[in-house]
Amino acid sequence: MKKVLITGANKGIGLEMAKQLAQKDCYVYMGSRNLENGLAAVKNLNAQGINNVETIQLDVTDQGSVENARAEIGKKTDVLDMLINNAGINGIEFVGEKPIMHTATGTAVDKFKEVFEVNVYGVIRTTQAFIDLLKKSSEPRITNVSSSQGSLTLHSDPSYKYYRHKGAVYQSSKSALNMYTIALAFELRDSNFKVNAVSPPSTATDFNHHLGMATVETGAKHILNYTLLDNDGPTGKFFCEDNNPETGEIPW
Repeated sequence: MKKVLITGANKGIGLEMAKQLAQKDCYVYMGSRNLENGLAAVKNLNAQGINNVETIQLDVTDQGSVENARAEIGKKTDVLDMLINNAGINGIEFVGEKPIMHTATGTAVDKFKEVFEVNVYGVIRTTQAFIDLLKKSSEPRITNVSSSQGSLTLHSDPSYKYYRHKGAVYQSSKSALNMYTIALAFELRDSNFKVNAVSPPSTATDFNHHLGMATVETGAKHILNYTLLDNDGPTGKFFCEDNNPETGEIPW
């Protein structure tokens, strides 16, 4: 039974990925910033007959929390097969149903720091903390949940359908995450690691005020398509089937 850690797994796409992986006979450690919310999510899955899951208190913005999660999981297993860095925020506030977009000239540095703390530094903390357990797997996989909104190539193209949708904070954080993914994949290139960035389609969750079009089932399945790879699969790539239905790969 493969062992998986998913950050931000108590709701939304993270919770659905935990469910789908557990149904594929994986054992899932569900990282949750708030332990009570994580326990409630596990109880929800248990009620559906899914028992090969458990919650782990894990706040990716807190080094101590990440280290404690590593210690707890280390008591339960010597190997981790998959790490899905799913926890993320956009930092956007809403007035009714209308989002207040962040601008490059008007958004305070503190807002950038808030979002980068989760979307970039949180991924780095978690990856570095669990890399030793992942290296013990015969088929280690790291998936960084990104966004096509972080593609520099797409957002430099005036013909891109979302060209005019520029959110300086969130998009910058995902671009930075993408570069970290490239560097990580390169560093692990002479191993069985598969390290990829994956953007789900715009999915209706709390993350976007439920304004997305896709279901969590679709969003989770999309991410797992590029996580459950065999040793011949790609690494160091960026995928979003919403932008490229044929091969899934999109430009950085």
